[in-house]
Amino acid sequence: MEKVDRRVIKSRQAIQTAFLQMLYQEGFDEITVRALTEKANIGRKTFYLHYTDKYDLLDRIMDEHLARLREISEQKKDTGITEGSIIWFSYFEQHKSFFAALFNSKEASSFRKRLLDFTMGEISSKIDPASNPMIDKHILLKFLGTATMGVLESYVLDELGRDIESVAAQVVQLYTRLNPVSMR
Repeated sequence: MEKVDRRVIKSRQAIQTAFLQMLYQEGFDEITVRALTEKANIGRKTFYLHYTDKYDLLDRIMDEHLARLREISEQKKDTGITEGSIIWFSYFEQHKSFFAALFNSKEASSFRKRLLDFTMGEISSKIDPASNPMIDKHILLKFLGTATMGVLESYVLDELGRDIESVAAQVVQLYTRLNPVSMR
């Protein structure tokens, strides 16, 4: 593996730290590259050496979150569905400010699409479409993925007034009750 120059690491950390602070305080829609570089105390040229624009920066941060969620998904394979769901929701609890800022953003639609695609992929690995051939797997995945994202968004935005365990348990109950395809 190629060693990355410390100055590159330092610049990226400064940019990401400033971006996350601005994301929490102002929201994604209000962030400009000019304001971001001022807050990070770097030149605009330095920003553009690392990122195309604020969307590229967000995509790279999302890549890191999705990679971590993939790791969590692998780790929770040996747990029960309720316990695994609690682990999943706990990750979003730990990074609530980040996800809340993005769920509140009108401009960050690529974030929603990527998270939905990831969620549908996770659900896909847990259902057995052969148990009910009358139901189209793609429609089922879209339905369950969109429902899960809606609950996740409401949880992150504090609209549910429930703890992680309660939300995860109810999501699992809905999956097992409403899902005509048996969960693996």
